Amino acid sequence: MDIYTIYHNPRCSKSRQTLAIMNEKNLDIKIVEYLSDSPSGKELEAISKKLAMKPMEIIRKKETEFIKLGLKSYNGTDSELFKIMSEHPKLIERPIVVKGDKAIIGRPPENVLELL
Repeated sequence: MDIYTIYHNPRCSKSRQTLAIMNEKNLDIKIVEYLSDSPSGKELEAISKKLAMKPMEIIRKKETEFIKLGLKSYNGTDSELFKIMSEHPKLIERPIVVKGDKAIIGRPPENVLELL
């Protein structure tokens, strides 16, 4: 059976809804509560490739940290931005579900069905 990894925030309704859909399908799920178990910059880079998205596309631009860190006018490298995201996991869009070499963002939660 394939293992699905969800980068999950239990306080986020979209994340909870995505996880509920996955549980309804009886999937083998690894839950990573990324706020307390933050993926490394390298892991985020790998996830970004699976999503086929740039780091700025998977960053939460309305988070306080985004503004405080001056990321609106960010002009550094992608690797540096992944490191910043790892150090400030609230910036990571949620939820992200990974299966093998593919990934989706669960917004809306039904997006997870694309991985089944």
